[in-house]
Amino acid sequence: MKTVLITGAGIGIGRATAHAFAGAGYRVVVTDILTDEGSAVVNAIKEQGGTAEFHALDVTSTDAADAVVRIVEASYGPLDTIVCNAGIAHKVPLDQLTDEKWDFTFDIDLKGMMRVVRAAAPKMRAARTGSIICLSSIMGVAYGWDEHVHYSAAKSGVVGLVRGLAVELAADGVRVNGVAPGYVRTAQALSEEHSLGPAGLDKASEFIPMGRVGEADDIADVILFLASDAARYMTGQVVTVDGGLLVGRY
Repeated sequence: MKTVLITGAGIGIGRATAHAFAGAGYRVVVTDILTDEGSAVVNAIKEQGGTAEFHALDVTSTDAADAVVRIVEASYGPLDTIVCNAGIAHKVPLDQLTDEKWDFTFDIDLKGMMRVVRAAAPKMRAARTGSIICLSSIMGVAYGWDEHVHYSAAKSGVVGLVRGLAVELAADGVRVNGVAPGYVRTAQALSEEHSLGPAGLDKASEFIPMGRVGEADDIADVILFLASDAARYMTGQVVTVDGGLLVGRY
């Protein structure tokens, strides 16, 4: 049985991705700082006949990332897939964007990915197989987002992370790709404090060519594809999944 480790898997895209991989027969290692939500995902997967376990993980901690990866490897061997999904997007106007707020976003949204990949890469490389998928955003590949410049910058950094890792790990059989979601109906997007809110998200569907905002499952299925043998010759790519938003704006 293949093993996937997913960060930020307690809610939203992470949760949907956990269910997608469970449905494909993977052992799913659900990680999050949200222990109740993460445990609920594991219970739901088990109730549906899947295999899953929860590990609390704060991706800002190198020690925690190293420890969780070691525990999983000791039980199941090298990870087959890593989905780096944990992230935050807090609205902060530039005149309030302190060094601490900037660093906190980067510590989760970009460096948090590196910590998990760095811990797991040696055994994946030794096994000469594996897939890593990192979550960027349309705000990291095409759009700017006012009062979220720290988030936009971090998600742009994910693109560079994907490219650099892809080249470094390719010779050892490990593929690295990314996904850049558009507007997706998650708790983050529905937040009126930090994002569009319900009304703004509904209005967004008016200028998305496919006529609707995305659902978490729309992104999860692409992540599962990138991890599969169907994407065996893909590495270093960041796939935009946005209902045609970027190509349809004029």
